[in-house]
Amino acid sequence: MGIYVNPGNQAFERVLPYSYVDMTGLIRLMNVRVGGSESLVCISRPRGFGKSYAAKMLTAYYDCSCDSHALFDKKMISRTKAYEEHLNKYNVISLDIGSFLFEAKCLHRPLGEVPQMIVEDLRKDLKRVYPNLPTRRTLNEELLCAVEEPGGKPFIFIIDEWDAMIREAKDDEAAQMSYLNLLRGWFKNSSFTPKVVAAAYMTGILPIKKDGSQSAISDFQEYSMLYPGEFAKFTGFSEKQVKQLCKKNRIDFESVKAWYDGYELAGEYAIYNPYSVMSACREKTCRSFWNTTSAAEAMTDYINMDFDGLQETIVQLIGGAVIEVSVDQFQNDFEHFETKDDVLTLLVHLGYLTYDTVHKTVHVPNEEVRDEFRHFLCKFQPGSQWSRLLGRSRKLLSDTLQKNGEAVAAALEEIREEDYAPQFYNNEQSLRAVIKYAYIAAFGQYVKVEEMPSDKGIADVVFIPTPLSRLPVMIVELKWNSTAGGAISQIKDKKYTSNLKPFAGQILLVGINYDEKTGKHTCLIETA
Repeated sequence: MGIYVNPGNQAFERVLPYSYVDMTGLIRLMNVRVGGSESLVCISRPRGFGKSYAAKMLTAYYDCSCDSHALFDKKMISRTKAYEEHLNKYNVISLDIGSFLFEAKCLHRPLGEVPQMIVEDLRKDLKRVYPNLPTRRTLNEELLCAVEEPGGKPFIFIIDEWDAMIREAKDDEAAQMSYLNLLRGWFKNSSFTPKVVAAAYMTGILPIKKDGSQSAISDFQEYSMLYPGEFAKFTGFSEKQVKQLCKKNRIDFESVKAWYDGYELAGEYAIYNPYSVMSACREKTCRSFWNTTSAAEAMTDYINMDFDGLQETIVQLIGGAVIEVSVDQFQNDFEHFETKDDVLTLLVHLGYLTYDTVHKTVHVPNEEVRDEFRHFLCKFQPGSQWSRLLGRSRKLLSDTLQKNGEAVAAALEEIREEDYAPQFYNNEQSLRAVIKYAYIAAFGQYVKVEEMPSDKGIADVVFIPTPLSRLPVMIVELKWNSTAGGAISQIKDKKYTSNLKPFAGQILLVGINYDEKTGKHTCLIETA
């Protein structure tokens, strides 16, 4: 049994020294909701986006059993009018659903018993806080008694990893329904909720599971990676915050931006993965800090089903494509998948893709995620379609580094015929699309930058080596109905190499041309 009722502020106090970005503005958004008609909030984010941190912060702020002035007096929230009104004024029930699932597995109890375990532990802990509380028939009746005692205070529920039960019991519908009914009893009970629940803040990877076409707990206001609303600015780190962190920790901002930027929320906010940025600042290097999860592992099974050509779409996304997607039919669980769009929507919630709400499209957000997709491709058995694609891309990269222009041109001829390449092939942009797919194997060893400015022009595609790869920079210039030599000349004339010398000792100039009359590619590669 843990401490779930008024656990105090120690958990937040322990992590606060390692938090260099003030996210207490989120408390202001909750304060205006406390006791109102929109007091039930569900925030869904991928792993690494600070969900547990926010839960600890809110618990420390609202918990009436402690004094948290020292933790918040110098923070942004202290400058708001409602700061003192809500600080340490409520009973708090703080639950981490993942910990209950772990306990059930350790005790060899079925997941269907987890809701009852939660109820039993809460009732025991409630007696700790209210030792004279009369025993009643149900937990809800005892919570109601606690609120009605002289000096009693309403409860704020803070539930971290609320969807862990939905994810882990994905094949046990009875267990899921038992858990959802527990939540309904707290948050959809007309005789209980208004008296007992001042507010609720739930976090998870998935939005609330749908029951048919509606949310299974319909009174919650949901803010997800698809529709973050006014919570968007507190989803991750802003670019301004990341610049400050990079300066403080003496790490190159442009490298951090290439690796961790790219999550576009509400068509307005560019968000960085907080865990990855902080890890990069701590280690003074940019690499993938992605944590493998059961949710991520499940992705392999869905992609292997190849809904509507899903595998082809994944390759296009890795290469830099932007894909239209319909996100509204996704059931917010791990068992109901009927279309390619359902899987792509799941990948948005998991953080593998980012969603453009204006154009209703998805794309891979940054180099860290591309690196994870590259690892994903490597898992396929030799001889599979994906394995062949990756093997050919590796050879293409090797031929490029060895300045074998004829082999590169021949490889581009083959890739152009693949389904992964654009259906059209009529301009330089379609040639650029083929280049993206052709160099998939470069991800992890290179950061790809399109249209990089130089002194006198803009380079088409530049591959900048990662710090540990010790490979040369590659500048790829593309021509249509011209010559590969002309592409090389343009790189030199416009001094595309001028801003790249700090990245490596050697720079390769790669000129590629496609001739419509002959239907052939040519490639010339030189050392700068």
